[in-house]
Amino acid sequence: MVKIGVIGYGNIGSMHVRNFESGVFSNVQLTAVFDIDSEKIKKAENLYGNKLKYFTKEEDFFGSHEFDAVLVATPHYAHPVLAEKALDNGYHVLVEKPIGVYTKAVRRLYKKAAESDKIFGVVFNQRTNPLYQKVKDLVSSGELGTLKRINWIITDWYRTQAYYNSGTWRATWGGEGGGVLINQCPHQLDLFQWIFGMPKRVRGFAYFGKNRNIEVEDEVTAYFEYENGATGVFISSVSEVPGSNRLEITGDKGKVIIENSQIEFYRLRESEIEYNKNLKVQGFDKTGNFIMPEYWKCEVPVEKSDESQHVLVIKDWIDTIINGTPLLAPGTDAINELMISNAVYLSTFIDNWVEFPIDEDLFLEKLNERVRKSKYKVEKDYE
Repeated sequence: MVKIGVIGYGNIGSMHVRNFESGVFSNVQLTAVFDIDSEKIKKAENLYGNKLKYFTKEEDFFGSHEFDAVLVATPHYAHPVLAEKALDNGYHVLVEKPIGVYTKAVRRLYKKAAESDKIFGVVFNQRTNPLYQKVKDLVSSGELGTLKRINWIITDWYRTQAYYNSGTWRATWGGEGGGVLINQCPHQLDLFQWIFGMPKRVRGFAYFGKNRNIEVEDEVTAYFEYENGATGVFISSVSEVPGSNRLEITGDKGKVIIENSQIEFYRLRESEIEYNKNLKVQGFDKTGNFIMPEYWKCEVPVEKSDESQHVLVIKDWIDTIINGTPLLAPGTDAINELMISNAVYLSTFIDNWVEFPIDEDLFLEKLNERVRKSKYKVEKDYE
């Protein structure tokens, strides 16, 4: 039995607490909740009574040893700081996305994690989605051949001005550290690098307060280049109705379209690269169109799962703690997603291409310039 303490009792933290208390975990016991906001703790106490221990002071929570493992579900900037303290105090730790706001802070967490024997995971629950597991398999197994192009339009994040007005910290450089990229898109950016690997460079176009009265970005277009010459485009927005979630992947042996929780797979009978190399005279079909490699539309079976992805990623973390099984979403993977979003921001800030790995000091400098002007005030620059 693994005893759990949850840090943060906001929207996401309270959801995790409900899941722990729902009975869906057979080998987990929620024992403690910590939030610096005493009103939130009162809400939790009114719901769960003396079943749990409640804390409003960090040192009391970490020093209590009422639990074996910690789930961090606080505002973004605090994620790496609290995860590091959890490891320092001898606890396993699972961190909500994003792992942080800037990669330099996450480097310090990784150093601590490397010195610890505790299990360090991140809530990239989309990795448990059978749909994207199948897509990863299609790419990594070579079914699509050499990758040529990746396009992901993810604009079904509709948010109103009323949503942004609901908290002084929302959509601010000082409070959240960004907008749609840092808040809504970490899962998709993680899948982007998990399935396709890290790009070589990016040209980012983040539009700050374009369609909403906010200081951070509400619309983004990013253009990626990869070592093998493949290109990728990632587009996101919070103001489109209806929004889209469409991923297209093209290789020399086929094309995959993922939309509406379904996979369309067009499989070429031969490599387009080889076909083009070997064709000596251009031919035409009966209707006068250019001939092209033969291809078939194939059905791709995808397992269905009725279980919550948030529950599944926590079960995976718990299984690793108890049985030592490989972790589906290791905390050490999370810096890749964050580096991609940092790179898109940095490219926008300097109006130029950004190579990977990014200049982390330069990004932090540019971020702090915006934090100082933010309507959500912080005491000092981030380090």
